[in-house]
Formats: sequence, structure tokens, C-alpha cells
Amino acid sequence: MGRREAKQGIRLTGAEHDEIHRRVQAGESYTTAAAAIGCSTRSIQRLLARGRRAKRRPRQRSAHRLSCAEREEISRRLLVGDSFRQIAKRLGRAPSTVSREVHANGRRATYRAWSAEQSAAHRNLRPRTSKLAAHPTLRKEVERRLKERWSPQQIAARLVLDYSDDLTMRISHETIYQSLFIQARGALRKELTTCLRTGRARRRPHGRTDLQGRLPDMVMISDRPAEAVDRAVPGHWEGDLIIGKGGKSAIATLVERTSRYLVLVHLPDGRRAEQVRSALTREVIRLPTQLRKTLTWDQGKEMAGHAKFTIDTNVSVFFCDPHAPWQRGSNENTNGLLRQYFPKASDLSPHTQADLNAVARELNARPRQTLQWMKPCEIFNAVASTV
Repeated sequence: MGRREAKQGIRLTGAEHDEIHRRVQAGESYTTAAAAIGCSTRSIQRLLARGRRAKRRPRQRSAHRLSCAEREEISRRLLVGDSFRQIAKRLGRAPSTVSREVHANGRRATYRAWSAEQSAAHRNLRPRTSKLAAHPTLRKEVERRLKERWSPQQIAARLVLDYSDDLTMRISHETIYQSLFIQARGALRKELTTCLRTGRARRRPHGRTDLQGRLPDMVMISDRPAEAVDRAVPGHWEGDLIIGKGGKSAIATLVERTSRYLVLVHLPDGRRAEQVRSALTREVIRLPTQLRKTLTWDQGKEMAGHAKFTIDTNVSVFFCDPHAPWQRGSNENTNGLLRQYFPKASDLSPHTQADLNAVARELNARPRQTLQWMKPCEIFNAVASTV
């Protein structure tokens, strides 16, 4: 039987602990050290983990909480008859802080610093038992009312009225929500989440229901001229951004609906609304006036400056419906072709406007089946020469 087998199920000695620490600190791998000691690598991992836990610094008390020295000062000043305001001024604390501290620990006559410190330490112990877990009667009452489709706010408020003399039957609506949604605080059965009005098993942040938000003064695609819909008249464009690695770089893409002609716009300064508006304006005003009619975009925040863009270029901007990329079908298809040149998760910032123009020329010179194998540049140039 080898040394490894002999050590199975047997505690390592103090000398072996020291030897493991010496070997690991010398740079040996866990496998080499385990072979030398005759134990498993898992045993070494557990040993070192215990050592790291033992060396962790004690939890630092927040500066917002009273220290032991401050509680001692409160106790001494109470004995000489100082008011809460006088004590608070000496400590640099709010009077309400001193008042709450004293009333929570025996009031003026019986307040003692050592007992107040012990009580605070006990209250700060983590993890803390949920109130619903500690009071079965309260938990059953909350569960019964949840089954009756009461909201947590209704339950919390009504318990105060129904049990006005029983302080153990008080609970906040936030505690009920936490018990339903937070696994570590789960004293209520998870199936009770279906009794909530939303029926969700997860919380959703309050405030902004639409994370993207709504741009001001948007004109929707349903109001776009009919001539833009059937592609019969040139000069109507679709636009979007292709985003680089980590969302830190982007390229604006413009596609003319009739010819599928592509214009790529360099965004060296970023993709915020003002930067996008300025770059788009610079490129669009280079087009013939007759080929600047409308632009269809999604509801991205980068087009928050659409009103000024329209004033500068005389191009009306229309916005797609949410989550409807097919309403910019030509642009979406072209963006897919562009990923051959600008792969996803790649950094787009090194590409200059000259690089983008070269890519656009190559795509515009590529025959398209939807154009009966004509090239976008051929159709666009023919249209531009007649307007």
C-alpha cells in the first residue's frame, strides 16, 4: 500500500501542515506537494483555504455606526445630565442618532455602554433569521392573505389594524417581497409568487419600465410617405449602428432603399447622440439634394438629435416600431454582410473613414440577386445622373 492510500481518512499532523506550507511557499504545485506528503490535492486546498479564512481581517465597522468609545461617552454625559443635543454636538452626530441609541437601550436612567455595545453586536450578526421564519403564526397569516391575492402592502397595513396590540404580528411589505424573491431570505413558499399581481418570480427595478426610453418628438414609420415604402422613388434611406467589442466603438451604416447603395460613417468620437448626429450630417449633405428624402432608424438613443439632423440636412427621420428590425430590412441585410469585414466582438476604432469607404466600394460593386444581378453602384449612379 502506497503512502497516498495510507493517508486516506487520516488527519494530517502538525509537522505535515508545516511541510505543506513550506513546499507551497517554495513554489511547488499542489500535485507535487501532495505526492511528497502522501495526501490528496484536495486536502491541501482545504488546508490552505482554512488558513486564508483565519487570516481574514475582522469586519470593519461602518463610520455611520456608533463606536464603543462613543457609547461610553454617551453613558458618561447622561450621568452628568447633558441633553441629547449637547451629547450629539460633542460626538459630531445628529441628535436623532443619540436619541435612538438611548431609547433602544434602557433610556436615560439605565443606559450602559457595555450592554448597548453587546446589543448592537447581536443585531449586526449575519446571516440574520427572517422574521417570517422566526414567527410561524405571522408566516401563516401572511401566506393566507397572499393566497387571497392581497398585495404585500395591503397585508402589512392590515396586520397593524387586525393585531394592534401584538407587535410580533407586524411586518413590512419589503420583508414579504424579500422572502418571496431572495433565495437566502425565503421563508415563504415560492409558489406564492404566482399570487402576486405580476406573477413574477423575480423583481424588476422601479422607475424606468422601458430601459431604452422614448425619444422626444418621434415620427413613427407608419407615417412615412408611401413612395418610400414601395422603393419606386430613390432617396429614402435606412440606418443603424454596428457595435464593436464591449460597446466601445461603432460604425454608422446608411443604405439607400431603391439601389441598396451603402454609405459607411466613421464615428471616431463615440456613439452618443451629438457625435452620431454630427457624423451623419457630415456624410449626408455630400449626397445630391434629390437623393436626400427620408431616413428610417430604430429607436436607439443615438438618434436623440434627429430634429436638428432634419433641420441641417432636410432629411425627415422616421422610427421603426420596437423590436421590429424587418422594417429596416435592407439595412439589416447589409449589416450582416458587413460582419464579413468587421466581425462581432472586434474593435472597430482602428478603422479610418478611408477604410470604411474601401469596404463600401467593394460591397456596392457586388452584384445583387434582388437587383437582378445589377450592382448597387450602377443603379445609384444611374439614378444620381438623372436627378
